[in-house]
Amino acid sequence: MIPGMNPKMMKQAMKRMGIKEETLEVSQVIMKVGNKELVFDNPQVSMINMMGQNTFQVVGEPVERDVDTTPDINEDDIQTVIDQTSCSEEKAKETLEECKGDLAEAIMKLKAE
Repeated sequence: MIPGMNPKMMKQAMKRMGIKEETLEVSQVIMKVGNKELVFDNPQVSMINMMGQNTFQVVGEPVERDVDTTPDINEDDIQTVIDQTSCSEEKAKETLEECKGDLAEAIMKLKAE
């Protein structure tokens, strides 16, 4: 916003320029930045549409938290690797962890051994 400008006048000027602003009811916003997440609880979120492009404005205090990069490996994934490669359960699980849960990569790696 322009300092000192009446908010009502600002809305009228935005309308004349074809800019639409909408306030969204949002309970949480999560932004992933590298190995971290910025979490905004109960932020003020505005969506501004200008010439067909939506821009989001988030106002609030973020809490920074680390992202868990441990892959979710379930029994079905392990069994699939065992069925395709005839390896042990321990080797299948270990290889899936090395491949960050990527089934195809784990199978290819074990078949190449």
